[in-house]
Formats: sequence, C-alpha cells, structure tokens
Amino acid sequence: MKILMSLVLATFLTMTIAAQDTVANYFTDSEKAMEYAETNNAEILMIFGGSDWCRPCIQFKKEILETNDFQASTNGKVAILYLDFPSKKKNKLSKEATQHNEALAAKYNTSGSFPKILLMDKAMNKIKEISYEGQSSTDFITLL
Repeated sequence: MKILMSLVLATFLTMTIAAQDTVANYFTDSEKAMEYAETNNAEILMIFGGSDWCRPCIQFKKEILETNDFQASTNGKVAILYLDFPSKKKNKLSKEATQHNEALAAKYNTSGSFPKILLMDKAMNKIKEISYEGQSSTDFITLL
C-alpha cells in the first residue's frame, strides 16, 4: 500500500512539474513563434542565449523568463523565441535546430552578443533591442 501511494504521489508531482514547465508562448522554432504571434496579434521576444556557458543568459532565463509575473504578463501578448547556443557536448542541439539558430543569428545577431534580446513584430521585423542588466522581471516587463 505504501508503495502504491508513493507511486501515485510521484506521478502527481511529475504531472504538476511538467504542467508548470509548459508555457504556451515559449518557442525554440521561429515558424511556430510567428504562427503564435499572428494568431494572437502578438509581438515576438527573440532571445539569443547560451544556456550552459553565458552567466547573464542563465540569469535572464531564471530571473525573468521563468518567473510567474513575466509568464502571466506576456502570455497571449508576446511569443518568446529562445535561441540557444550551448557549448557543452551533452547539451548539443540537433543539426536542424543548430542550423535554424545560426541562420537567425547571422541575420539578427551579427555582433555575437549574448544575451541579445530583440522585440520583433509578427513578421520578424525588429522593433527594438532590449538590454538586460540584472533588472527585476517587473522592470523588464516595463521595458517591453
């Protein structure tokens, strides 16, 4: 009986955590982000990040993108397009994802800045560049 209850509890916790990790407006594919933006009359927040080597990128993701305030205030209004450039072999993206991210970097991040944060319209035209300097999620939302 204890084992059964433990399994039920573990399953419930796993489903709860998985549900929290799924954000409707978070994308790694530009086509899907553009579809979302078109459907929701939203803008696209394009982020060039290094998930396993860039401290400011990791901080931005943790202290801005993953906060409930940011997610609640942007859902339906902004498509988050996170373009990752990991350096560790264990975090390597698929060949297709790598090519996708590199093509967007060649067009929108020629300086190779990380994190580079761009607010785009739904047709992927640049509206403005936003700098992240450790501000709170509330302050970052205001910048949007």
